[in-house]
Amino acid sequence: MDRWDFNLSSNPHSTRVWERAFPGSYEHLEYGYPRNDVYVTAGADDVARIRAELGIPEGARAVLYAPTHRDHHTGFVTGLDLEAFCAAAGDDVVVLLRAHYFYDRGGRGTAGRTGKVIDVSAHRSSEDVCLAADALITDYSSIMFDYANLDRPIVVYADDWDVYREIRGVCFDLMEAPPGPVVRTPDELARVFRDGSYAGAESAALRARFRERFCPFDDGRAAERVVRRVLLGEPPEALPPVIPLAERVPAPAAAATLVRS
Repeated sequence: MDRWDFNLSSNPHSTRVWERAFPGSYEHLEYGYPRNDVYVTAGADDVARIRAELGIPEGARAVLYAPTHRDHHTGFVTGLDLEAFCAAAGDDVVVLLRAHYFYDRGGRGTAGRTGKVIDVSAHRSSEDVCLAADALITDYSSIMFDYANLDRPIVVYADDWDVYREIRGVCFDLMEAPPGPVVRTPDELARVFRDGSYAGAESAALRARFRERFCPFDDGRAAERVVRRVLLGEPPEALPPVIPLAERVPAPAAAATLVRS
């Protein structure tokens, strides 16, 4: 029995998965996600303001670490010694730690800081945190699909991929189509940041293929299309067409984002 009138999708892959999992007579809206509009509409001043609010030092490479939930863990486990990572990755590296929302640790407030690790788990907006970060480290979290809209480096830390895939289940093979380098040990993770390969040409090529597959509709006008179609009842042909990936200008990263070689 149908329970909704519309299904909002940000890419054809998600549309197909939804059709298989939840067949029905609803209308597919391949318009992108309104929450991701800001990744295209924000500017350098917004990025600088958010970084200042989070306490990111001037000139630092801010790396967002956002691991996903694991069914076989009873509480939040970082999976990494983050201070050790900072020390090994480079003197200019700080980590923004974003725990999965299942592990909300006390309301919504300002970031807390310990050494070079800034805990942003309680920050009100994951979009703000993504805008502030020069690069993303994640395992299998869906945040990678949103962050890819910024066209900034992504590293997949896949130390337990086989276990996660078996227990949680997946809808595509991330190891075959990652958004950037895949590493499996803390040493490998630190090395790609230390030698700059996290932001090199191979990383960019992987990210480009990932963006083509998973970011085709997030062009900064998703909210407009949804409002005009769902709330105002305008026909699909009256809505603004999706801006091609090559013509989009994502929010700029901070000046600290450089390819180290």
